[in-house]
Amino acid sequence: MTPDSPNSKAKTVRQVIALEARLRQCKNVVTLGVRTNFSDYSREEMDLIRRADKIFYPTTFYAELFDAMGKKTFPSYHTYKCVQDKIKQTALFDLLQIPHPRTRVFYGKRQKKGICDYFDFPFIAKIPRGSAMGRGVYLIRDQEDLQAYLSISNVAYIQDYLPSDRDMRVVIIGDQVVHAYWRIAPEGDFRSNVAVGATINLDPVPQNALELAVDTARRCQWNDVGIDIVQYKGEFFILEANMKYGREGFRKAGIDYIRLMEHMIENGQI
Repeated sequence: MTPDSPNSKAKTVRQVIALEARLRQCKNVVTLGVRTNFSDYSREEMDLIRRADKIFYPTTFYAELFDAMGKKTFPSYHTYKCVQDKIKQTALFDLLQIPHPRTRVFYGKRQKKGICDYFDFPFIAKIPRGSAMGRGVYLIRDQEDLQAYLSISNVAYIQDYLPSDRDMRVVIIGDQVVHAYWRIAPEGDFRSNVAVGATINLDPVPQNALELAVDTARRCQWNDVGIDIVQYKGEFFILEANMKYGREGFRKAGIDYIRLMEHMIENGQI
């Protein structure tokens, strides 16, 4: 067998290091787990982390530290900065002039008294940090609803209500759309989250919505995100970004998420 023979050496598989368990089933990923204290990693694991060009799914805590030392991560540090933080997302949308329902944040009793000076019923109120899957989202129809919401949220995150029985979820990994679908709200509910009973519909998502999602992810420097978009009176609006999106939409479409990630890692797309 000559040195140039295609069978003279096995193909080198690109293997990466991850901390969180999201990619634990990927054949080309070594998942080390998350240790509260870095010193709890073995010496070999510490060396793997220090030598790696990039760490996959490092957690919010380690993403910040890796960024400080100049080490790349996937998802990006910028993606982690906005995980389940609607206040930061909204501020970023406003700064970048990304179409988004009119939103205002109110702190303290004095500010909260002025909510109805800015918004007419009905409007949307959300728990601004740590909520996901449709939880912590409320349709406020009157003063009674508003007071009930204010009793459970220290910070009031208030948003215009754009009535619709569906929205679009566009998933972007790396710099490309890997999946997009409609989410149709269950009867009697204003929310389109699958976790609260919404139906996944695989009809084509409008090209303008896909382009808006890609542009938003690029400008916000997010590279692993599910972006929710609603169409209202002919216009498209970004509702929010989900960095911990579910996989039910992938399963519904017959997309093997694990194989997809293996392929993107192997080809250097992420």
